Amino acid sequence: MKAHTRQATPARKAARFLAAALLAAACLLPGVARAQALTLSYANFPPAPTFPCVQMERWAEEVRARTQGKVEIQTYPGSTLLGAKNMWSGVIQGQADIGCISMAYQPGVFPMMNVFEQPLGFSSATAASQALWALYAAHKPEEFSRVKVLTLFASAPSNIMCKEPVTSLDQLKGMELRGSGGASQVLELLGATPVSMPASDTPEALQKGLIKGVLSSFDWLKDFNFAEYLKYQTVTNFVVYPFAVIMNLDKWNALPDDVKAVFDGLSAEQAEWTGRYLDAHVQESLDWSREKYGIEVIELPQAELDKAEAALAVMIDAWKKSAEAKGVPADQILAEVKALRQKYDK
Repeated sequence: MKAHTRQATPARKAARFLAAALLAAACLLPGVARAQALTLSYANFPPAPTFPCVQMERWAEEVRARTQGKVEIQTYPGSTLLGAKNMWSGVIQGQADIGCISMAYQPGVFPMMNVFEQPLGFSSATAASQALWALYAAHKPEEFSRVKVLTLFASAPSNIMCKEPVTSLDQLKGMELRGSGGASQVLELLGATPVSMPASDTPEALQKGLIKGVLSSFDWLKDFNFAEYLKYQTVTNFVVYPFAVIMNLDKWNALPDDVKAVFDGLSAEQAEWTGRYLDAHVQESLDWSREKYGIEVIELPQAELDKAEAALAVMIDAWKKSAEAKGVPADQILAEVKALRQKYDK
């Protein structure tokens, strides 16, 4: 008895041909033959136009380009995902894959790296940012062991912006000036009266005469239009504010090695890029303020700068005592930072 052979009908032949054609077409479609792009969330707390968020967007673009689209970064500026004070814990807990922190909002957490919050005399954001990354890379301090550090950078130096010319420290006695964090400590030690308030509230306080000026970086002259109220700018280069871009450790460990290499390859470059961007923005702000409002920039005599350094030494002493209590070799770290400042601050 012969086995029955089932003949393919024209309909079956057409169906097989269609299936094969669809499979071949699918293999040519983007994202089907290749793995889906990995998307990571990146939280930041300041408004989108500010420099921490500008650097965030630049980093995201570089990651996309250098991984050839393998990694996409979804950015969340303006505290839309995490705020300044819960950024550290939020990234550790996985609420965001990546986050930008201001170390000033985490008192006591960074005993070594908070040396950069002291009045060390950096005259540019570029030098401070490069030094910040160099110190971290040399020591990889335990204080960051719960996260992966992607890069670090610093704000521009703090200077006095005032309604009246400040040519000596004696003029600061009793003067009400807006300041926060390290800047507030500086003002208090120099005899001024520090007033804490959000930057957005400062123009109204200036108009009402509640304060006579601010201690902050010169980019604020344009970003907050302070140049309209504050004609006199005194260069002091007192303090900078250190920032870190951190990643959830589990997310980092799960990344492919080639993606990790891209991230690590961007670290020092991103620190320098951010510093240079901010320094250029500061210069743009000063030029704009001169042209529009006729501001005047004042350089303090060296004797006044020496007097300020002596008055502010107590801040550095306090940091040393606190750092040493947590096992940080404070004198060694301070010497390294001063050497890095001389190296980069040219």
